[in-house]
Amino acid sequence: QVQLVESGGDLVQPGGSLRLSCVLSGETLDFYAMGWFRQAPGKEREGVLCISSHDGPTYYVDSVKGRFSVSRDNAKNTVYLQMNSLKLEDTGVYYCATDLSSWCPRTYEYDFFGQGTQVTVSS
Repeated sequence: QVQLVESGGDLVQPGGSLRLSCVLSGETLDFYAMGWFRQAPGKEREGVLCISSHDGPTYYVDSVKGRFSVSRDNAKNTVYLQMNSLKLEDTGVYYCATDLSSWCPRTYEYDFFGQGTQVTVSS
């Protein structure tokens, strides 16, 4: 059974940084693309970016380019989201997700989501 558990969310000031982690259990991370989503208060969940099993990142939104990056440690079955230069509008619940494919899918194709971790950017 696929399970995803995120951690690392926190309260941070604008301009600050955070690193989120997502641990995959029930499957071996090596073969799969992993995505990150977020849901701001009062808004729908949106895809942020994805890392495939064998390639660089795919960005689903332009607003995080140059600020957010994604990496993976297959030995730890863990994916990381590094967030720099955080802005107020980055506030939300962040989720990791997968559809158990090796390529980054379209955002509506994801099947499995974690429970999310709260990121609050505030002064």
